[in-house]
Amino acid sequence: MSAIIDDDGFRLNVGIIIASPEGRLFWGRRVGNRDAWQFPQGGMMPEETPEQTLYRELHEEVGLLPEHVSIVASTRGWLKYRLPRRFLRRKTEGKRCIGQRQKWFLLKLEAEESCIDLAASDSPEFVDWRWVSYWYPIRKVVPFKRGVYLRALKELHPALKDMRAPSAGGDRA
Repeated sequence: MSAIIDDDGFRLNVGIIIASPEGRLFWGRRVGNRDAWQFPQGGMMPEETPEQTLYRELHEEVGLLPEHVSIVASTRGWLKYRLPRRFLRRKTEGKRCIGQRQKWFLLKLEAEESCIDLAASDSPEFVDWRWVSYWYPIRKVVPFKRGVYLRALKELHPALKDMRAPSAGGDRA
C-alpha cells in the first residue's frame, strides 16, 4: 500500500510534535545522516484519517502508543512544502511527488520517557533523540522544511502555553 499523493503532487502526511510535560520537544536524528534531525512525520495511506496516521507513525517511529500521549492541538489546515529538485522522483500510479502537504499535531507525553523506543519497528527511522527548547528546531531543520516548521510551531504555540499553564507558571520555552 502506498501513501496518498494529491492531484497537485503533494504527498499527504502528518507531522508530530511531542512535548514533555515541561514543554520541551522531542527531536530525533534520522538513520543514515548524523546531521539530519527532525520531528517524526509520515505519509497517510488510503482510507486513513490524519489521526489514524498519527498513531501509526507515532508507534512506528517512536514506539509510543495512543495511551502514552494526549493530543493537545492540531493545525487548522494543511501546511505544504516543496522538495528540492534533487529529491524529486516518480511515485506509484504515475503521480510525481513534488512535496508534502501536512497536518501537524502537538502531543503531550503522558507516559515515562522510557516508553520511547526508536527500535519499535523493523526499519527504524531515528537512531537518537533528545529534548530541545520549543523554537530550537527552526534553526536546525533542513532549510526546505523550515517554513512549514515555523508555521506549525507558531500556530501550535498557544496550545503549548495552555498545556503548561497550571504547573509551569509561564512560558520558558
